Amino acid sequence: MNAGVKTVLLLGTLSGLVLALGGSLGGEAGLLLAFVIAIAMNFGSYWFSDKIVLRMYRAQEVGESHQLYRLTERLAQNAGLPMPRVYIIPGNSPNAFATGRNPENAAVAATEGLIRNLSKEELAGVMAHELAHVRNRDILISSIAATLAATIMVVARMAQFAMIFSGGENRRENIVSFLATLILAPIAAMLIQTAISRSREFEADRIGAEIAGTPRGLASALQRIENVQRGLPMDANPATAHMFIMMPFSKRGLMSLFSTHPPTEERIRRLLA
Repeated sequence: MNAGVKTVLLLGTLSGLVLALGGSLGGEAGLLLAFVIAIAMNFGSYWFSDKIVLRMYRAQEVGESHQLYRLTERLAQNAGLPMPRVYIIPGNSPNAFATGRNPENAAVAATEGLIRNLSKEELAGVMAHELAHVRNRDILISSIAATLAATIMVVARMAQFAMIFSGGENRRENIVSFLATLILAPIAAMLIQTAISRSREFEADRIGAEIAGTPRGLASALQRIENVQRGLPMDANPATAHMFIMMPFSKRGLMSLFSTHPPTEERIRRLLA
């Protein structure tokens, strides 16, 4: 299934979920409000999902004076891609992601910890991996999935607060809605799992190695990122976990539902093979 079809199906499914939730919580008025939200959500997800995710992590754009910009520029030329916007994410945990609608409107972002902890060859491997996602056009479906899943989780939390602070009869009537919200996060995770195939990471690793000119940098970077993250996990929204080159937090409890990355050992093995 190509990315365009996946995008349409994802937007349609999430819109249906929002409409169903609005109708169950507010009847006809809730359904009308949900319809307006669904339209805004679809429009915003397509045109602004990249900006939403970058703002979520307080990413700051850098110019050609920054080493990451110059490195990305060289790799983009190797890949035959337009120059993407380049961002730095504050934080010590090493990680990176790519976002945008298409290669002409793409952005790549890396954490301060990634730049600080990796060698030049390793950093080149990581950025080449992200540019591979841009070339493969993974970035649109990835960004939309992150935005919509985050929206579902916010709606679920709002519904829970509404139940907690409503009183008397209204509170008892909202218990069913409250229970429904308990499954929204797993539903959001399931939709991400459906939209985002683990095979895309293997393919981005392979193409990233070609762009960088060697698989050694990326293979070494993956191991180093995993080692550092064990003691320094990232404070990341689980709805965006699939966007990063490595799961940004421990795969425990609810977080494990959002795991879309293959095992690091297998990624390294395939790279070096």
